[in-house]
Amino acid sequence: MKGFDPLQMVFKSLQVLLAAAVCTKAGKAIVSRQFVEMTRTRVEGLLAAFPKLMNTGKQHTFVETESVRYVYQPLEKLYMVLITTKNSNILEDLETLRLFSRVIPEYCRVLEESEISEHCFDIIFAFDEIVALGYRENVNLAQIRTFTEMDSHEEKVFRAVRETQEREAKAEMKRKAKELQRARQDAERAGKKSPGFGGFGSSGMSSSISATIITDTIEPEKPKVAPAPVRPSGSSKALKLGVKGKEVDNFVDKLKSEGENIIASGAGRKASEASKVLQPPVNMESVHLRVEEKISLTCGRDGGLQNMEVLGMITLKVTDEKNGRISILINNNDKKGAQLQTHPHVDKKLFTTESLIGLKNQEKSFPLNTDLGVLKWRLQSTDESLIPLTINCWPSESGSGCDVNIEYELQDEGLELNDVVITIPLPSGVGAPVVGDLDGQYNHDSRKNILEWSLPVIDEKNKSGSLEFSMDGKPNDFFPIHVSFVSKRNFCDIQVAKVTYVEGGSPVKFSSETSFVVDKYEIL
Repeated sequence: MKGFDPLQMVFKSLQVLLAAAVCTKAGKAIVSRQFVEMTRTRVEGLLAAFPKLMNTGKQHTFVETESVRYVYQPLEKLYMVLITTKNSNILEDLETLRLFSRVIPEYCRVLEESEISEHCFDIIFAFDEIVALGYRENVNLAQIRTFTEMDSHEEKVFRAVRETQEREAKAEMKRKAKELQRARQDAERAGKKSPGFGGFGSSGMSSSISATIITDTIEPEKPKVAPAPVRPSGSSKALKLGVKGKEVDNFVDKLKSEGENIIASGAGRKASEASKVLQPPVNMESVHLRVEEKISLTCGRDGGLQNMEVLGMITLKVTDEKNGRISILINNNDKKGAQLQTHPHVDKKLFTTESLIGLKNQEKSFPLNTDLGVLKWRLQSTDESLIPLTINCWPSESGSGCDVNIEYELQDEGLELNDVVITIPLPSGVGAPVVGDLDGQYNHDSRKNILEWSLPVIDEKNKSGSLEFSMDGKPNDFFPIHVSFVSKRNFCDIQVAKVTYVEGGSPVKFSSETSFVVDKYEIL
């Protein structure tokens, strides 16, 4: 039969969507998904012919040939193209095209060929949720996101069981460690070794000296050996569907919060995953002191400090028996009003008059190989002038959505903040934000619906900066804002000046480290 084309007859008999593709203006396919049986050559030929069919200077959303219809939408330098039969409903095709075009920014920060190629599989999976066997599914953007995440109840159960077993293993590890410590101290007493803080035992204190500090202060974070992952007995058939990254991140965050030293295994770790605890110096002397502070702060979006609390502690560790009988001179330059409290077995009168930390019974020695908190302090205030880093967020509604301007300013110029991350929540299902002026770097996490603004250093030379972006939403969608940072300078300016022997007053070589970290820092 003259002019008979079997593929054209199939097209005419089906009122379906044949393929969806993202292509260049020259017709080169970057990502293409076929929903009916079509060869790659046929699809590439149809897309290559597409640019030649568009009439220059005319505004259209579709063009047709004898066999197919192209429904398209420009995406900056690219095109989102649907290839359908000529008998399909053009209104439904345009609605489908709009949904396809909204899916792309969910996975690509910029609409460029390299970015789309990098996320091609994510885009194809999303396309499959929109169209099945050539027919449009009744889904919206939020449902597509949920389906592609592939949440699994069985996986949640599996993870809950595993977390329970991990907690039990850690509790058992701590119990064993206490037993070993108690046995070691019993052996030292039996062998007539230096009693260390043994004299405190007569007052009814526990042999675990580090536990004598009141528990509502900062608990010193010790480097620990991570226990081997505990796996449930038997084979598990729990699904592992697309949330491996989240699970690993959550587990790593838990280990970090418990003091584990975690090293990132992959390149390009985000600033938001920076460790909250500064690493100890490489060369630790036999007398080592840690000056640690944590801040918990809550501000209102319209100004006003609702609450600020800074908890600090100086922790001493002696590893050489000959350096057990020492005094520590504290340099207290605090002008913010911190309240200081010494360990019950430290001579309080000596500290008040001479700023020296020493034992009441100077014949005794500080305990060996034990982290002991010797001085703690607390600062609580609602004075706005004490806020170390102010954050101002100005979201304003416009005709196309919401324009957001965020500014930071370092009020305490004596501080140097490192690895600063300002996390802004975003409304879901509206695509990626359009970022304008920016100091530092940003990262849009479409899965968590957050925008992370990262600044490596904020100090007196870089004390202020701003970020501007636009997207659909309401002003309340961009709160609460969370801030995290680390610093090697403490907030209350309380430092160790020197360490001397009790007898003779000669100086003792010591090492020290200072850390100021965030426990909670939010703008509501």
